[in-house]
Amino acid sequence: MSITIAVPAARKLPARSKLAFGFGSIAYGIKDNGFATFLLLYYNQVIGLSAGAVGIAIMMAMVIESFVDPAVGFLSDHTRSKWGRRHPWMYGSAIPVAIGWLLLWNPPSGWSQTALLFYLFGSALLVRIALSTFEIPAAALGPELSSDYDERTRIFSYRYLFGWVGGLGMLSLAYAVFLVPDATHAVGLQNGPGYGRMALLGAILMVVSILVSAAGLHPEIKHLPKLAESDETVSDHFAAFRQTVANKGFMALMIAGLCAYTAQGISFALSNYMYQYVWMMQGSDYQWLSLSLLIGVVVAFFITPRLTRVGDKGRVGMLLSAGNAMLVVSPYILRLMGVFPAPESPLALPLLLVIFGANTTCGVGAFILGASMLSDVVEESEMRTGRRSEGVLFAGSFFVQKMVGGLGIFMAGVILAIAQFPASAKPGQVPLATVDRLTLIFIVLLLLFYGLAAFVYSRFPFGRAEHQARLARMGATTVE
Repeated sequence: MSITIAVPAARKLPARSKLAFGFGSIAYGIKDNGFATFLLLYYNQVIGLSAGAVGIAIMMAMVIESFVDPAVGFLSDHTRSKWGRRHPWMYGSAIPVAIGWLLLWNPPSGWSQTALLFYLFGSALLVRIALSTFEIPAAALGPELSSDYDERTRIFSYRYLFGWVGGLGMLSLAYAVFLVPDATHAVGLQNGPGYGRMALLGAILMVVSILVSAAGLHPEIKHLPKLAESDETVSDHFAAFRQTVANKGFMALMIAGLCAYTAQGISFALSNYMYQYVWMMQGSDYQWLSLSLLIGVVVAFFITPRLTRVGDKGRVGMLLSAGNAMLVVSPYILRLMGVFPAPESPLALPLLLVIFGANTTCGVGAFILGASMLSDVVEESEMRTGRRSEGVLFAGSFFVQKMVGGLGIFMAGVILAIAQFPASAKPGQVPLATVDRLTLIFIVLLLLFYGLAAFVYSRFPFGRAEHQARLARMGATTVE
C-alpha cells in the first residue's frame, strides 16, 4: 500500500476564501434551526402527532444518518479528480438537499398518524444525508487550507458565524413573516401553511449557499495537499480507521461533543416551549431575541480567535463551556427562586436578552474551538498513521453531533411527556406546576451535560507548542 505524506502550508488565507468557506454553512444553519427549533413543535402542535413519537422518528433518522457520515468521510478522503477530493461532493449535494427540505415541511394530508411518522422519518433522513455530502467534505477542507494554529480558529469562526446567521435569519423571518397569527391561526407557531412557505425560501437559500461556497473555494484547489492515488483495500481501510480514531485528542473532542451537543439538542428543541410558556414571549419579542443571539454570535466571531492568542485552545474551550453552562440556566434558576423579574415586568425581556446573548457567545466560541482543535488533530494523526484523514475525523465529529443531537430531540420529547405538557397548548393556560417541572428538568440536564463538556475540554492533550513542534518535524512551510 502506497502512502504519501502531505502537509498544507501554515498560511493566512485571503478574505474571499474565508468568506466562501463560511458561506456554505448557511445551509447547515437553516437545517439545524429547522430541526432543532421547529420540527418537533410543527409535527406535534400543528400536525397533531405525539411529542414522544415525533422525537423517536427524528432521533432514528439522525442515528441512521450518523452511520452514513463515516462512509461519506472515507469516500471524500479517497476521491481523486481534477476538482480535488471535496468539490465533486459539494457541488453534487445542492439539489438533493432542496428536494428533501421541501418534502420535510409539506407532509401529505389525510394520512394516518403511523404513515405520517414514517413520512417524517424518510424525509428527515433524505435531507440530512444529502446535506452531509456537502458539510463533511466542506468542513474537511478547513485543515487542508492552512496548518497555522491561529488561522484555523479564524477559518472556523467564519463557518460558525455564517451558520448561525443562516439559522437566526430564518428564525427571525419565521417569527416576523411566516409563523404569525392570522384569521384562522390565533397562535403564530401553529400556522401550518407558514411552515411550507418558510421551507421554500429555505430550500432556495440552501442551494445558493452550497453552490456559492463551492465555487468560491474552487481557486483554493491548487493550494491543497497533493495526495497520490490510493490502493487501499477494505481491510486496510478499517485498520486505518481504527488507527485514526484511536487518538487521545480525537477521543477527548468526541466525548466533549457528546455532552455539548446533547445539551444543545435539548435546549434548542425546547426553546420555543420555554420562550412561550415560561417567558410569555410574543410578537416583536422574538425579533429582539434573534437580534440578541446574532450579537452573541458576532462577538464570538471576533473574540474567540483573540482568546487563543493568550492560551491553548483546550483551556479556553473549558472556560467558555463553563460560562455557557452557567448562563444558559441562570434565568430559570432565578425564576424558580422567585428573584427574576416576572414576564410582564419591563425589566424581564432586556435582562433575558443580555443573558441569552452572552450565553450564545460562550457556546459558539466553545464550538469554534472544538472544530479548530479537531483540525490540529489531523497532523497528529498523520504523524502516527502516515495518512491525512480529514474526512474521517470530521465525519466522526458529525457522527457524534448527529447521534446525540437526535438523542437531545428525543429527550426533549420525553421531557415534555414527563412534565405532562399538553398538545396545542395556549400560552398562559398551562398549569404552573407543569411549567415548573419542565424548567427544573431543563436546568438539571443542561448543567450536567454542558458541565461535563467543560471538564473534557480541559483534558485535551496538546496545545500550541506541541502543534508547532509537530509541524516543524513534518516540514510544513509558513506562508504569509
